Amino acid sequence: MNTTLDLDYIKGIIKNHKENSICGRWIRLSDVEKILSKFEDLSNFSSRIIGVSEESRNIHEVTFGKGPKKILVWTQMHGNESTGTKAVIDLFNYIHKTKDKITLQILSNATIKVIPILNPDGAEYYTRYNANSVDLNRDAVNKDATESKLLRKVLDDFKPDFCFNLHDQRTIFGVEGENKPSTISFLAPSEESSRKVTDTRIKTMNVICSMNNLLQEIIPGQVGRYSDEFYPSATGDNFQKLGYPTILIESGHFKDDYQREVVRNFTFMSILQGIYHICSVKNFNDYQDYFKIPNNVKIFGDLLHIYPNKENVGYTYEEILEENLIKFIPKMIKEDISNLFFHKEIDFVR
Repeated sequence: MNTTLDLDYIKGIIKNHKENSICGRWIRLSDVEKILSKFEDLSNFSSRIIGVSEESRNIHEVTFGKGPKKILVWTQMHGNESTGTKAVIDLFNYIHKTKDKITLQILSNATIKVIPILNPDGAEYYTRYNANSVDLNRDAVNKDATESKLLRKVLDDFKPDFCFNLHDQRTIFGVEGENKPSTISFLAPSEESSRKVTDTRIKTMNVICSMNNLLQEIIPGQVGRYSDEFYPSATGDNFQKLGYPTILIESGHFKDDYQREVVRNFTFMSILQGIYHICSVKNFNDYQDYFKIPNNVKIFGDLLHIYPNKENVGYTYEEILEENLIKFIPKMIKEDISNLFFHKEIDFVR
């Protein structure tokens, strides 16, 4: 069954339902709470505080839909990876304001819980880690962090049929065999070191194929497949092992889009397509096309200086929070750059 959403339909959604009150890379709890308040009293939404972070910042859960299929989504478990948060806020707007056969299919077939900003302390300080320097995406076994315990409790109580784990990846990643950035990368995480294709992974791969089919119509050659190396303490790997199909979405780079405002649209499209696919099919056995998605590889730098009489110099940007702004600071690449592509070039020869 072909569940790929119509491109004109998707473009209309983005035009009409993008939440313009949040933008850029630094998205904090205070930004999101202002928006969530408008969903508190709506008949098709419920919004509640389900816990607090290590520094007692609120962690929210938004629920919509009343169908039998259960989907759990969380964003910003790494505090400086905010594109997924912007995308799910756009999704809330779309679900709230649109009444058509697509939203009806979703709301009648699924119950969806979203945790926008699992790591509000990390979001406040624009860092990957929580307030106690714990990487939540490597804390699924020990569960040292308050936020990790909370996510696991939601998982155990809700028992979702599918999970979406939303992240951002660095601008250094590109698509193998192309000179294009990995604007979106997907992963069906492994359950153990042999990377066996289990029933849970097959379901995950099936949904990813659906999302990739849509994106190839919009950004052909700019979708990568993230490495499925097994990480024993990673969230997705462990949730898969527990029998919960967990889809990793890595939002990456698009031309001149360092604020990830264009990429948020592709992330939104991916989430919507994935949810719609889950709500529309009964069989998740087809997965072979997952392995046709090219590998996600490190082939890019951010800036190349081209000189007439000396070696060219390449840079990657380091993101720094300074004076309430995210600044992109060039850092010289010390390794060989001859095999790298660059997002921007400055030619000092001319």
